[in-house]
Amino acid sequence: MEFGVVLQTNPPASRTIELARQAETHGFDYVWTFDSHLLWQEPFVIYSAILAATRKVMVGPMVTNPATRDWTVIASLFATLNEMYGNRTVCGIGRGDSAVRTLNGRPANLATLRDAIHVIRELANDRPVELNDRTLHFPWSKGSALEVWVAAYGPLALKLAGEVGDGFILQLADPDIAEWTIKVVRDAAEKAGRDPAAVKFCVAAPMYVGDGDSPAARAHMREQCRWFGGMVGNHVADIVAKYGAGSAVPKALTDYIAGREGYDYNQHGKAGNAHASFVPDEIVERFCLLGSPKEHVAKLEALRDLGVHQFAGYLQHDNKEETLRQYGEWVIPALAETTVASW
Repeated sequence: MEFGVVLQTNPPASRTIELARQAETHGFDYVWTFDSHLLWQEPFVIYSAILAATRKVMVGPMVTNPATRDWTVIASLFATLNEMYGNRTVCGIGRGDSAVRTLNGRPANLATLRDAIHVIRELANDRPVELNDRTLHFPWSKGSALEVWVAAYGPLALKLAGEVGDGFILQLADPDIAEWTIKVVRDAAEKAGRDPAAVKFCVAAPMYVGDGDSPAARAHMREQCRWFGGMVGNHVADIVAKYGAGSAVPKALTDYIAGREGYDYNQHGKAGNAHASFVPDEIVERFCLLGSPKEHVAKLEALRDLGVHQFAGYLQHDNKEETLRQYGEWVIPALAETTVASW
């Protein structure tokens, strides 16, 4: 299993860059960031500094969208970073949430998302593409390579991920929901004539390492990560509005939003988010990874057995450095492939 860390680009940018450097030091393979240009600093500027300060990690947004950025500009950003730092970028993309809603806009529809993925992938992989009745090709992007990973929750978006995604991003760590989404994505890939095993699966959720046996410590961890259930609830609310509460979407994903009364994007992704109070403790525990390293390993093993290739841990809480350290010393080694020196 590979490991990623998901950071917010809060000022100062030097702090984000330092956390990325620490993540690589502790054995993480990917550094992802939010992409919401009103709420936080511009990530692509910071990616350049992260790539310069590290040697191996892959870097990219979790996730960008086709509504707030021109598709050809997105492709140019990735191809430029690849030329500078040697194909160490990855594109996570979805319909759009905070980046568009803070502008009073709407997420892109799936047809637009599909077209954007095609344009971004072709251009950033040094291939020509048709757009607006023109054939486009970066004359300077020789050798650029980029994978495009699709974030999704609902049945049609999951189908799209299976049909066109190099990878699929599920932003929650509930094994039951992960099993359902992985099946939908794999079935869609197979029906589209693709090899289902070629689609990579990433589960992204808050990770907080602490004393899982202490009720007070456990409660603190939940409060630090409750914001995540509120964030996921924004997407689930859209799914329920489209498909209804009795759809094929697992009840574990839809039932908890019954108490949702609204959401303030000014508190998006923040510990202590007052608009996440409707999220019950059970959902925080199911969606996140909390407690001792042993608890993290057990849940990650269950996800790995379902076919998850990467776990990307959100680090929006008050225990960032210690969680990175514990993952580097205990969790990542426990999930690594065993190799012996001689036999």
